[in-house]
Amino acid sequence: MNDQAMWESLLHNLQNHLEILPDKPEETPENTLRALWLMAAGQPVSAEKAAQMALPKLNDEQAGHLQNLVQKRLSGVPLAHLTGRQQFMGVELLAGPQALVPRKETELLGFGALNLLKELAQFRPLPLTVMDICTGAGNLAVALTVHFPEVKMFAADLAPEAVALAQENVEFHGLQEKVRVEAGDLLQPFDAPEFRGAVDLLLCNPPYISSAKVKTMPEEISRHEPDLAFDGGPFGIKILGRLLKEAPDYLKSGGWLGFEVGLGQGEPMKKRLEKNPHFSDIRTASDAQGNIRALFAQRV
Repeated sequence: MNDQAMWESLLHNLQNHLEILPDKPEETPENTLRALWLMAAGQPVSAEKAAQMALPKLNDEQAGHLQNLVQKRLSGVPLAHLTGRQQFMGVELLAGPQALVPRKETELLGFGALNLLKELAQFRPLPLTVMDICTGAGNLAVALTVHFPEVKMFAADLAPEAVALAQENVEFHGLQEKVRVEAGDLLQPFDAPEFRGAVDLLLCNPPYISSAKVKTMPEEISRHEPDLAFDGGPFGIKILGRLLKEAPDYLKSGGWLGFEVGLGQGEPMKKRLEKNPHFSDIRTASDAQGNIRALFAQRV
């Protein structure tokens, strides 16, 4: 089978059988096949980067590898686990089962944070001190540092395997002098006087799915991605509650807290922030459907 015939056959298979999750809209059948094709050729890239690249010719061994990759994808293995790559905020990252695959929806938090850094930089000395809690693969910490290098970035995650992947991403982009990654529960790794009242921007993409719903998620998620990255307790806001309680101690006056929320949590969390005496100037970021998916609040 020549390359064109193989492309058409595999694309037809993906178009008929691939389930595309709403939170990974970039993984169209075409982009998926392009990414797997390049992976088979020894060029691991994300679906978004693959869409911009020319496809090489495959030898017989590579063609067999490609067909195996397509079957694994159709069986539910996440594309980013097969390629080891995911793009976030335009930055190519390493990905794998060690941590949640970075999602498009989290870019609302990321770009909102980037705008705040630019805002703060107009009247604060550089570098700015930033914390990224529940860092996962390190996508927020790394992407923000790539886009805004004038930061001292401190990232943490409870899962040692996620911390290891985040550190790999730091090294992948040569950011070892700017980004420090620690293992620990929420803000615990930075429970030291040097961090109290010293942070310009504190970010968190916490687990926010209720415990009962975690196992009802699509199999691509529930079978292949870590429960720890999703389970937010009985009501999905266990970590958020702790964050709102602990964050004020770390933020400078005029510093910002930013975090992602699940569907339906935006308005209640906004009201909760409005009643919190530690914060003012509450801002929101909404998705294309008008759902609040990220909140920002300024420390009084």
